[in-house]
Amino acid sequence: MVKWLMPIAALLTLILWIWRMNAQLVPQVGTDAPDFTLFDQSGVAHNIAEYKGRWLVMYFYPKDDTPGCTKQACTFRDDIQQFRTLGAQVVGISVDRDTSHAQFAKKYALPFTLLADVEAKVATRYGSLRNLGLLRFAQRNTFLIDPQGKIAQVYINVDPIMNAKQVVSDLKGLQNK
Repeated sequence: MVKWLMPIAALLTLILWIWRMNAQLVPQVGTDAPDFTLFDQSGVAHNIAEYKGRWLVMYFYPKDDTPGCTKQACTFRDDIQQFRTLGAQVVGISVDRDTSHAQFAKKYALPFTLLADVEAKVATRYGSLRNLGLLRFAQRNTFLIDPQGKIAQVYINVDPIMNAKQVVSDLKGLQNK
């Protein structure tokens, strides 16, 4: 092997190892949704129990006001009436602060709650945290939680543009069973 390739290969191996070490278990369909209490963009505390009796679409995203995250948030915004008609609440979660969430929600007129998981505990419990040392972010995963508080559907590494439509379609299917 060429000498200059060896350090690159070693670095890539280290990055892959760190990535795998940070992979947590994702809650499975049919299990209880892990509990949490987090603050929203207005400084109000929310916990999983307040959503019991309703469908909950909970999506994790990496960072406020970045291209993919903005597209994803805006598709949920644009489809919010469909979610409301289906009796579902939409909640976005990232490791950003509530002040960042407030600016993001205002800038894009987001009509749903954004929760600040600054300690990354909830992202960890949902198997959605990527921690690369100095760089820590939520992985783009979505969870559909049923009115009994059980995980009904899990979406891993979602397409930010198609995520909302996929969840609407699956929610309709689940409600028609």
